[in-house]
Amino acid sequence: MAESADADLANIDATAGDVVSTAGSSTSNNNCRRRRRKSKNKKNGAKPETGSQSVAANGHRHDSFQKRRGSLGKAARDPRDEPPAKRSQFASRSDVATARAPSPVIASDGLSRPSWGTRLRLSETDEEKARRMDRMRGAVRTLLECIGENPDREGLLDTPSRYAKALMFLTEGYQTNVESLVNNALFHEGHNEMILVKNIEIHSLCEHHLVPFIGKMHIGYIPSNTVIGLSKLPRIAQMYARRLQIQERLTKEVANAIMEILKPQGVAVVMESSHLCMVMRGVEQTATSTVTSCVLGCFESKSKTRGEFFSLIGLNR
Repeated sequence: MAESADADLANIDATAGDVVSTAGSSTSNNNCRRRRRKSKNKKNGAKPETGSQSVAANGHRHDSFQKRRGSLGKAARDPRDEPPAKRSQFASRSDVATARAPSPVIASDGLSRPSWGTRLRLSETDEEKARRMDRMRGAVRTLLECIGENPDREGLLDTPSRYAKALMFLTEGYQTNVESLVNNALFHEGHNEMILVKNIEIHSLCEHHLVPFIGKMHIGYIPSNTVIGLSKLPRIAQMYARRLQIQERLTKEVANAIMEILKPQGVAVVMESSHLCMVMRGVEQTATSTVTSCVLGCFESKSKTRGEFFSLIGLNR
């Protein structure tokens, strides 16, 4: 029994020796292959392989692997899927001039948000104008009759004519030409500090009830070296007020028009008014006032500039 156990141990040792010798020969063969591959790469001018390089199944390396390897923020993707290069946001002036859409504020003929019949009124003859006024007088007379009044009594005899003329005056802003209104009153003074015109009186007609809303408007802007005549700011405000309006749109239109005409660094407009449609009817709130604002450019992007404007007009008290 002892002899057979010794024989078995001898066989196990021999087998282990064969395994070790086989592993050693395999390792030496691998080392030989690596040395031959390195020498071959040196002859061909290729870089030796490293563990960090990736080899595909067909034997070709992916060059994009090294690009992706150093970046943890980018997703691994086929380089052929890269989107086309974006065009620079700083386009040339010629490109801007050709791609620029027509102004939404001021039309090519100088009118700003004209009504559908504005251009017809501008081109009508004296006879057409007289016929239009006759229709308006007839409409007012009909209204007086519908509320139970006698349009032929002394106090109302000329009311249709007076009201028609007054309504034409209160809506003449539709026909005002912005270029004629500004009249080239733009001056290159190199001034880049805030300019503010306060307490511009505004009277307009609410388009919902055709009754007035009355208030004050404050206009401030920071020029880009060019300033506008001070009287032009109230005139621009009056142009938009003399039409059927709502206060929110009126505030925005004044700011956008000044931005379009003057090209300043920024514009800020605030309006506070009382609406007679809330005072004389409806909720009948005589002490209420409505405040609207529109800030553009640096007034919108810089809180300190916006705060300075609000402080100057007294809204930060």
